[in-house]
Amino acid sequence: MKLSELREFDAAEALKDDETIKHYLSLAFEGGDSREIQRALGTVARARGMSTLARESGIAREALYRALSDTGNPEFATIMKVVGALGLHLTLAPNSESPNAVTA
Repeated sequence: MKLSELREFDAAEALKDDETIKHYLSLAFEGGDSREIQRALGTVARARGMSTLARESGIAREALYRALSDTGNPEFATIMKVVGALGLHLTLAPNSESPNAVTA
């Protein structure tokens, strides 16, 4: 097989069920890198179907593509709408690596 015959890997093709998507996003959020979270949400949006996610989040499809692209800069409200449309919510947990972690 020639290198030119290989398909580029697309993580969206591996995200076939809700549990896998949840785990994938958890890892992205755990890392704390905002660009990685944005990329992960974009990958999940493609896996779920951008049109479906746009309808469920109330964000125009084109705006969703733009916000979750590598050059996008989504507002936090957009991230929250996308996470909600995926049937998820964000929670906070103490950072065990931080000496200043707030405990409840």
